[in-house]
Amino acid sequence: MFEDISESYENYLKTIYFISRQKKGGWVSNSEISDFLKIKPSSVSNMLYKLRELELINWEPRQSIRLTSEGKLIAQQTIEKYNCLRKFFINILNLKDDLRLKQMCCEIEHHITPEVTEALKYLIF
Repeated sequence: MFEDISESYENYLKTIYFISRQKKGGWVSNSEISDFLKIKPSSVSNMLYKLRELELINWEPRQSIRLTSEGKLIAQQTIEKYNCLRKFFINILNLKDDLRLKQMCCEIEHHITPEVTEALKYLIF
């Protein structure tokens, strides 16, 4: 169902996931997301409505946010793609671990299939 989810949705889900890992109970505030992404809270609210509509988060306006199991799965899969790409570039292609490499992995992670992720895991482990 969520094979064609947009990059921005995945980035928000990752952000919520990263913040929630630091919080007891996993609840995240709009302002924490805004601070993390360095964007206006109103922009965050607009995206939260969209993520809620897709049932990827539990949220009501002016309340904390929590990922649904589907939202958490998408976030974890996106993070796994990033980590596989990063390890591939560093360990197999011998590229330097720098800001450009991190940015490149973040851009590519949204476009690789689960099959490519599995192939990368096979190469790097």
